[in-house]
Amino acid sequence: MIKKALTIAGSDCSGGAGIQADLKTFSAHGVYGMSVIVSVVAENTFRVIDIEDVSPPMIEKQIDAIFEDIGTDAVKVGMLSRAECMLAVARKLREYKPENVVVDPVMVAKNGHPLMDPDSADTLIREILPLADVLTPNIPEAEKITAMKIGSVADMEAAAKRIHEMGVKYPLVKGGHAMGDALDVLYDGKQMWHFSSERIETKNTHGTGCTFSSAIAANLALGFDLYEAVKRAKDYVTTAIKHSLDIGKGHGPTHHFYDLYRRGLVITTEREDS
Repeated sequence: MIKKALTIAGSDCSGGAGIQADLKTFSAHGVYGMSVIVSVVAENTFRVIDIEDVSPPMIEKQIDAIFEDIGTDAVKVGMLSRAECMLAVARKLREYKPENVVVDPVMVAKNGHPLMDPDSADTLIREILPLADVLTPNIPEAEKITAMKIGSVADMEAAAKRIHEMGVKYPLVKGGHAMGDALDVLYDGKQMWHFSSERIETKNTHGTGCTFSSAIAANLALGFDLYEAVKRAKDYVTTAIKHSLDIGKGHGPTHHFYDLYRRGLVITTEREDS
């Protein structure tokens, strides 16, 4: 039986981030992807032109449509632009209680354009964070959530502990905005785990946060434990960045299907009934 994952987020018409990146990531992992669109974002590799939010009742109806029929093995929550959207998503997550909820607290686009109303941060902390199994803030997002300055690995660990105290089971503070190797810190309430990879010098990193969080969700859906899910997701996003696509005038997208494009589709003449 194929595993299933749902993304609840904003769309990116340029295909590098948001819903589009999440669905590509699910597919790359062999997971059946579904989506609930919270906001329609007119953006490309160098700017956000406009954002139009979907009404909260329509957000809830999309979620109902998924859970009354197909169901999920994991849920990734991404861009939630304002408090009303957050409350709608929170109501449905509490109602359906899905397993493996990965929340990426998207606040700012790669080009610096805000994707979340700053006045909604308290709602995010109060309503969404306690519903997250895994939270994946980058350093600026972790600073906003914890109201602390992060300038070292020790600070990242302290932030992860503070986020855990806010109700998140497994905070993962990402070090992509720091110097040196790309180090991420995961806290499980008892132990601190470090995941490190080489820092790849490229401007083409559009959608890396979306891709990383949806890769974690996909691997959790596939049945891997938390450590292995994060490790595999880290390896996947590193490969996607290493082979990123130099398209557009700004920050190009990561290469979600590098392995597929390199090897090509495997054609079989035998029927598969799975």
